[in-house]
Amino acid sequence: LRDLTLNMLMADCGKPLATREAMNPGYVTAIAALAGAALGGLTSFASSWTTLHAQMKAQRLSSSRSSRQELYKQFIDEASRTYVDALVHDKLDVSGLVGIYSLISKMRVLSSQKVIESAARIAILITDTYFQPNKTPTELQAMMHDGGVDPLLTFSDVCRQELETDLLA
Repeated sequence: LRDLTLNMLMADCGKPLATREAMNPGYVTAIAALAGAALGGLTSFASSWTTLHAQMKAQRLSSSRSSRQELYKQFIDEASRTYVDALVHDKLDVSGLVGIYSLISKMRVLSSQKVIESAARIAILITDTYFQPNKTPTELQAMMHDGGVDPLLTFSDVCRQELETDLLA
């Protein structure tokens, strides 16, 4: 066993470790420089990757927010137009309702449940309004003063809350 241990301690030249020459200090310096360069490169890569990842996430969030803002704007335009039509006409505007339901379907992909539910309530209100008696200009004026002509107020508030908090992030 002693011979085996002694053989293991022998250097390439057959010298015992105790009598071996010390390592050249130039090698130590070169190895330290290479290790430092490798560590610096790895740190730089990790930093760049992290920054790029954060930028891509911010870009996705911004794009999603812009898409939702445009969708909500289209819905408000279409629902407002169709609601006013329902107030003054008995004949159902099918194309307006189709447009509203199309926008609600798009919201199901991009929006929170609160936004979708609020939009669906507006669609039901518009449909129900078509089956009520037409409003006279005097009745419309009274509704304006009472706030009864703004069925999109709750929808707008829910959308604003979602966009401010970015719950879909």
